[in-house]
Amino acid sequence: MTGRICQDVYAGETVRMKFSRCGVIIVMPVYEDGDASCRLFRELASLFGDKVFVVAVDDGSVYHPLEITSLENAGVEGVILRLRRNVGHQRAIAIGLGYVSEHIQSHHLTVVMDSDGEDLPSSITVLLDELKDERVDVAVARRRKRIESLLFKVCYVVYKHLFRMLTGRFISFGNFMALKPHAVRRLVSMQETPIHVAGAVLASKLRLSMCPLNRGPRYAGQSRMNFVGLALHGFKALMVFAEDVLVRVGIACVVIATFSVAGAIAAIVLKLMGYSTPGWFSVAMGILVLIFLQTGALALMTLMLSGIVREGTVVSNMAYQDFIDRIFHTASRQEKC
Repeated sequence: MTGRICQDVYAGETVRMKFSRCGVIIVMPVYEDGDASCRLFRELASLFGDKVFVVAVDDGSVYHPLEITSLENAGVEGVILRLRRNVGHQRAIAIGLGYVSEHIQSHHLTVVMDSDGEDLPSSITVLLDELKDERVDVAVARRRKRIESLLFKVCYVVYKHLFRMLTGRFISFGNFMALKPHAVRRLVSMQETPIHVAGAVLASKLRLSMCPLNRGPRYAGQSRMNFVGLALHGFKALMVFAEDVLVRVGIACVVIATFSVAGAIAAIVLKLMGYSTPGWFSVAMGILVLIFLQTGALALMTLMLSGIVREGTVVSNMAYQDFIDRIFHTASRQEKC
């Protein structure tokens, strides 16, 4: 047991030394995507050399788990955080950021990107340049060109307008972003980060800079994200702003209920004036009463749920260590205590 503790201490000191030497930390989730990630490691090595440190989060891969040799063969310093199980793309990023927050220093800049090549390594410098401005905490990539189907583009436009209508905020970026050290620590302290990283960035009130960047093609394989997964990912962004969504839905219900009451009054006036046809008054009143009862009940439910959400919002540090099975370091030297 003592030997294991000494090895962990030595490994931690080694990581801190390597962190201190590098300037850019890359956090990326990897799930059954070894071929694409290996190519990405090589490109990062050619672009940044020894200035980059990679934190690859293996999200519970079973068939093709990420090996530390993929980093070593590419000539990149870094670690692989192998998780106990598959936790999903967003929580894997949050775990990587939690690990980085324990080693990050004031001169470090952190980049979050996917491992499949769609986030172009050549675009990293554009994001990093935006962080030179003291008024910018996070630089995010807003997609200028997408290699997607027409159906996806249409659904994405509808989703962005729906998101803005329900939350009052505009979201046009994903996980590809660069962060200053204090921004990393702030995101790690937010319980919304494992739910939806981009949504948590909006909720964090950090100062953003939008960078229009193109999205590249995958290096290898096919995307495992289907329509259901994309829809779930979109709904998780709404969950970050659940209180705002509930209040807006409640206001809409009150407005609709008010119109139903006004319609009922108008129907009664028309009935008394003799302008209603036989059967029209009873049908109209029945429909208006149902609308009033349904919207009224929904308004009360949203009011109660918004109170529950507010009371249950407790910001705490995420215990990312509980999800990690093993940590592999690129350090080849082993010492015993």
